[in-house]
Amino acid sequence: MTPGGVNSPVRAFNAVGGTPRFITSADGAWLTDADGNRYVDLICSWGPMLLGHNHPEVRAAVTEAVSRGTSYGTPTVPEVELAEELVARTSVERVRFVSSGTEATMSAIRLARGFTGRDMVVKFAGCYHGHVDALLVSAGSGLVTLGVPGTPGVPESATALTLVLPYNDRAAVTAAFAEHGDRIACLVTEAAPGNMGVVPPEPGFNGFLAETCRAHGALFLSDEVMTGFRASRQGQWGLDGAVEGWTPDLVTFGKVMGGGFPAAAFGGRADVMAHLAPEGGVYQAGTLSGNPIATTAGLTTLRLATPEVYDHLNRAGDVVKQAVGEALTAAGVPHVVQSAGTMFSVFFGCDPVRDFAGANRQHLPAYAAFFHAMLDAGVHLPPSAFEAWFLSAAHDDQALQAVVDALPAAATAAAQTLDTHS
Repeated sequence: MTPGGVNSPVRAFNAVGGTPRFITSADGAWLTDADGNRYVDLICSWGPMLLGHNHPEVRAAVTEAVSRGTSYGTPTVPEVELAEELVARTSVERVRFVSSGTEATMSAIRLARGFTGRDMVVKFAGCYHGHVDALLVSAGSGLVTLGVPGTPGVPESATALTLVLPYNDRAAVTAAFAEHGDRIACLVTEAAPGNMGVVPPEPGFNGFLAETCRAHGALFLSDEVMTGFRASRQGQWGLDGAVEGWTPDLVTFGKVMGGGFPAAAFGGRADVMAHLAPEGGVYQAGTLSGNPIATTAGLTTLRLATPEVYDHLNRAGDVVKQAVGEALTAAGVPHVVQSAGTMFSVFFGCDPVRDFAGANRQHLPAYAAFFHAMLDAGVHLPPSAFEAWFLSAAHDDQALQAVVDALPAAATAAAQTLDTHS
């Protein structure tokens, strides 16, 4: 009925083997599958569930919103209030809502081309920006998981204007702009990549990108679909740009800002955003953009995402990261744990990872063995070594202890895989 049995490829367990768990309900930090098994959830719907599943206040707000109707095709109050919340938390001056991160990035690139009158786009290998044709070149996420370098269905003409550079490589960026600077509309990057595993920007790298773009008249597009309101209260920008004194020209958001519903956004400088229709000539539209149910869920989530929530996420993350490191070290498994704010992931059998090539040197069979041992013990990790791990405000001592208790056997399973392949 459904290709591969799933509606998004990484869910199919192809990267780790076995059969995916079909989840029937979720509450707090826990998932329940169709067979009644419970799991501590370290996917959190790939990031959005910052507060945990089925949060009572989010549920109540959504239920009340549904009672008034589900879609109007007109402006609504929740979308205005959510826009105000995004502007208050970040560097953007204006924002436009869409329904997915892919749509946000696609629209932002169209806007960048329309604003600059240029056609080329720069991206980094291993960064994933949704399934936009022009960006499915050396992308991370499912494309890495499935071992697909690009994808059938995308003609060469769609990617001919995309320059792909190694991540964290200033020299490559400088060379690309020296050769093509007058044709580059924008440089797009994950603010802190999480789709080749978590590979944080080296200190000052994002600021360097912003300055390079400014010097050449290009726009700096920071993709915060994953990191926005997840890496910190202000996203990754709160950890670098807000501290260092620079702002991106355009930003994309998704995941957390939708509170578990299909909602995303792109925003940025007022003069750039003014080029969007109906104010300007760059066309973009969507029937369900700014949907009142989705914006209500996102608004409620962000209002509940207090500094205390982020303090808890950081503390909980420290517990898991330390426990993972200790278990793998005790089992003799080479590894590195990498973080970007509250996001983190574990690379098996390799040195610290700074780019896509480094991420591809990790030992994938070790992760698969580790994954299944954790799953058998009641902990659901991302079914791919190229994905970030997520916690929520609902991961309490009981949930964290369940993770810690599962780690020694999983580390041993990973070690045995390394021995087999040595």
